[in-house]
Amino acid sequence: MIPRYSRPIAADIWTPESKFQIWFEIEAHACDALAERGVIPVEAAKAVWEKGQFEVDRIDEIEREVKHDVIAFLTNLAEHVGPEARFVHQGMTSSDVLDTCFNVQLVRAADLLIDDTKALLVALKRRAMEHKFTICIGRSHGIHAEPTTFGLKMAQAYAEFDRNLERLKVARKEIATCAISGAVGTFAHIDPAIEAHVAAKLGLEVEPISTQVIPRDRHAAFFATLGVVASSIERVAIEIRHLQRTEVLEAEEYFSEGQKGSSAMPHKRNPILTENLTGLARLVRMAVMPAMENVALWHERDISHSSVERGIGPDATVTLDFALNRLTGVIENLLVYPETMRRNLDRLGGLVFSQRVLLALTQAGVSREDSYLFVQRNAMQVWDAAQTGGEADFLSLLKADDGVILSDEELEELFDLNFHTKNVDAIFKRVFG
Repeated sequence: MIPRYSRPIAADIWTPESKFQIWFEIEAHACDALAERGVIPVEAAKAVWEKGQFEVDRIDEIEREVKHDVIAFLTNLAEHVGPEARFVHQGMTSSDVLDTCFNVQLVRAADLLIDDTKALLVALKRRAMEHKFTICIGRSHGIHAEPTTFGLKMAQAYAEFDRNLERLKVARKEIATCAISGAVGTFAHIDPAIEAHVAAKLGLEVEPISTQVIPRDRHAAFFATLGVVASSIERVAIEIRHLQRTEVLEAEEYFSEGQKGSSAMPHKRNPILTENLTGLARLVRMAVMPAMENVALWHERDISHSSVERGIGPDATVTLDFALNRLTGVIENLLVYPETMRRNLDRLGGLVFSQRVLLALTQAGVSREDSYLFVQRNAMQVWDAAQTGGEADFLSLLKADDGVILSDEELEELFDLNFHTKNVDAIFKRVFG
């Protein structure tokens, strides 16, 4: 997590101040519940709320000596609370605080990512509607295939991120658990009701069964979801990058006045934002494998997961938040060139209608094998002419081929772009309702 690829609203979730504030609330809410059950004096619980303070620098100073962050925090808290601090952390273990706090932070990050995705969906829908019938060539293997529309490309992205929205909601729900269950999860020294009280105060559910820690399969699923969302971002980014290639130039990132593309070549307009998004997606996915490896801890717990999560928690969530917002801006400001799209579509002299001709021949009684042969031999002439700088018209070649038994009028009817957009409305209804 570096400032260049961070938004303050996301980074603030992971500051030491935010973390220690959550720790304090966990301890203070636990004291309230303990006081209600007569385990500690009511006045002690009140004192924690009234006198409780912490200083990050002081906690760091203490930790350098004791080599334990939670003990350092509790020591600093006791310096302010006084004698009543002996009732803080009753029956709890460090992981009760650490794991519950980590999940609170992940829930807050998930809420932000959900909002980010909703904003992206708005942008994608607007551009999809704008270019619903903007004809362009569809490509498979990078090669011209058949006509589609740019609106359908945006609608495909919308549907994918709509699925991602649901995935994020599921991930949020799965990670929103609290464990205040003691050293090995048996509640030997603390009533399960304390856990329920703290969970309710923090907007979490109780973890049904924990060890010393909350099971890490939850976290693995959470970070795997972030990886899927990042991959979706990359898919859209790569599509835009390909469309911005000079030889294609059907769309490009907005290039602002005064912007520079190259220190050496003043003419350059590079797709730097989508290239950046491709890289950021890799960073987010880097968190997935370590999160998976954190699942298999020793017995009731070891500490091998801790260093991993201190890194991937902020890094993956803050980076993904930044990437989602950047992609939204790219989509909102994307320059789209319908004329170039049409020019590229026409570049191969009508080859995009080859399947229609093939099917029409089979309907006219020609075997599929012969139909394919007749269509392909004419298509290859167009390909060859295109490679040598010559000109060849697919329709004219078909009309002159004795094996193609369709009339000129029948052939001409097959070369109709509207045929390929006749179901766009139906597809949009599926996607947008």
